[in-house]
Parts: sequence; structure tokens; C-alpha cells
Amino acid sequence: MENKNTKKNIRLGIFVTIGLGLFIAAIYFIGNRQHLFSKTITLNAMFKDISGLQIGNNVRFSGINVGTVKDIQIVSDSFVKVEMEIEAKTQKFIKIDSKALIGSEGLMGNKVLNISPGTPGTSVIKDGAKMGTKQLASLDDIMVKMDSVAGNAVYITADLKGMMGNIHAGKGTLGKLFMDDVMANNIDATLVNVKSSSKNLNENLEALKSNVLFRKGFKKKEAEEKKALEEKQKAIDDAKKEKEKTQKEKEK
Repeated sequence: MENKNTKKNIRLGIFVTIGLGLFIAAIYFIGNRQHLFSKTITLNAMFKDISGLQIGNNVRFSGINVGTVKDIQIVSDSFVKVEMEIEAKTQKFIKIDSKALIGSEGLMGNKVLNISPGTPGTSVIKDGAKMGTKQLASLDDIMVKMDSVAGNAVYITADLKGMMGNIHAGKGTLGKLFMDDVMANNIDATLVNVKSSSKNLNENLEALKSNVLFRKGFKKKEAEEKKALEEKQKAIDDAKKEKEKTQKEKEK
């Protein structure tokens, strides 16, 4: 009988010990998550829209969890105050021009409050200070814009469909250009005439160059072009020499 009672007491003691251990572990985990066992500071931020942010959500600095959202209050019809509890050891990295912005853990995950590093060399933010904020476009705003883009794409597609139908039917300028054989033949003939005219013009110019009356004029023009090219090259060479001279003086 005593052996049975002893075994029951041992089992009860084991269960109590395990339960107590789990309870202590849970308290430590929750306390560590809520920063109950570390020194913290409080920072505030004002948002027009918190996009589903809740008390207890993580606060991150450079992608690292450094605190939690402590409180959320509606202060007016335009602003919501978010109070953050941040680890004190992170304070030295957060500057007075750091910004707070609301993000998500993945595409559809929980909301998080991200803090940007700020400008190096500026003062460190103080306990209880109010931070600046950045308001990112919400998923609803993006969906509204996407819906508008999709609607515009439908109208553009319909217009293109009508335009291609007119072209295929030979209507309008483009339709006649692509589908009318007479106009196509006229355009081909025009291009042939232009090509022929260009050839004749080149031949006439060559003939003028060989003509005694115009030869002097062409030679004069060629001489002027050559002189201008030489002057340009001389200016480039002079500038290059001046640059080299200045560089040598600096090196001395």
C-alpha cells in the first residue's frame, strides 16, 4: 500500500515539476517578447492610416525585431497615435530624423512597424520623442489603381481592334496605304522617281565640278572646308597642350 502511494506521489511530483517548468518557460518567452526583462524606451508616431497595425505587433530596425507596439490611440479624425516600446540598447542607432513606416511580414502576413536608420552624424532620438513617419500606399490603393489600369487597357484594346478592322477593310489613310493596290503602286512609282532624281542630281554635280566655269567655286569651297577642319584640329591640339602644361605645373 505504501509502495502504491509512493509511486503516485512520485508521478504527481514529476507532473507538477514539468508543469511548473513549462509555466516558467512560457512566462520567460512572453516576457522576453514583450521586453519585460530588459530596459526599454518609448517612442511615438502619428499616422493617417495604420493599415491594420495592432498592439503587440513587432517593431523592426534594419530588419531586426527591437520592440513592440505598446498602444494605439485615435487622437483626431485624421491621425492615429502609435506608441512603441523599444529596447534601450537600440536607442543609439535611431536618429532624430529616422522615419517610422508600416509594412507587412510577406505579402499577406502580419503588420510590422519599420524604423529607418536616419542620417549618420545626427543626434540620437530621446526617450518619449515623436518620430516622423512615411505613409506607403496600401494594398487597397494599389488594387484600385490596378483596376483603373485594367479598365484603360480594355478601352485601348477595343480602339486597336476597331483601328485594325478599318485598316483591313481599307478605310482611312492607313487602310488605303496598306490595302489599296493603286496607292501602293503610286508610292512605289514615287520612290522610283525620287531615286532616279537623286541619281541625276549626283551626276549633274559631278558634271559641274568638271566644268571650267564652276570648278573654281568647288575648289574654293573645298579649300574653306579644309581650312576650317585644320583650325578645329589646331584648337583641339592647343587645348590638349595647355591641359598637359597645367597638369605638369600641378605635379611640381
